[in-house]
Amino acid sequence: MAAAILHRAALKLRILMQHKVRCHALVDGLVKDKFGLEIGGPSQVFSRKQMPIYHSVGRLDNCDFSQQTTWAKHGEEYAFDKTKASGRNFFCDGSDLSVIPDATYDFVLSSHNLEHFANPVRGIKEWQRVTKRGGSLILVLPHYKYTFDHRRVPTPVAHMLRDYEQGTPETDLIHLDEILENHDLSRDPGAGSLETFRRRSLANFENRCLHHHVFDEENTRDLLMSLGMEVLAVEFAWPFNLFAVAKMQ
Repeated sequence: MAAAILHRAALKLRILMQHKVRCHALVDGLVKDKFGLEIGGPSQVFSRKQMPIYHSVGRLDNCDFSQQTTWAKHGEEYAFDKTKASGRNFFCDGSDLSVIPDATYDFVLSSHNLEHFANPVRGIKEWQRVTKRGGSLILVLPHYKYTFDHRRVPTPVAHMLRDYEQGTPETDLIHLDEILENHDLSRDPGAGSLETFRRRSLANFENRCLHHHVFDEENTRDLLMSLGMEVLAVEFAWPFNLFAVAKMQ
């Protein structure tokens, strides 16, 4: 209990000490006055502190797997910034954007949701499809080393590519034993006891809380490059955010 309290206090202090990341100016230029799609928004990281870019975008739609999730409740309109007109919410898996035509958007934003995909390569390929050639991906991931995943090992890119080749569905729980064994509950107080966490994890298709895969700088860069992207920046920022900026080819 004492360790969990200390961890939460340290996390709050680190959040208070946050500042804009070095790649902010690059990203701001990529999204300014352009039309984008966010996956699983809205995201605090894009509204303040490290990567405030909502005020710069021209238009922004959003995709979430349900109208009500653990993190947000959505209507048909996507209100992401009080100074901007609302976009549209699409309710579908971020790895199946069949409701959206090819080359619709100038950029895709994704903060702290790719790790929740059982098949992340399928997700990224869909994001590439709906983005215009030369468009941008702004991706934020939790760096495993600084979260409750710190006992795990970064997922090999070959494993994620194999998930795509084998058509791994979002119902997949192949990583569940590894997660239950290594999840640091002292850093995830909202998860409750191990048994409560296990029950929630077994219902993952309904709540999408599991981190199927874990990321660091190396496998993030390698994954994007393996999918034909030009990686413009990879940057870590306290307390646990890993920023990656890439150009679609």
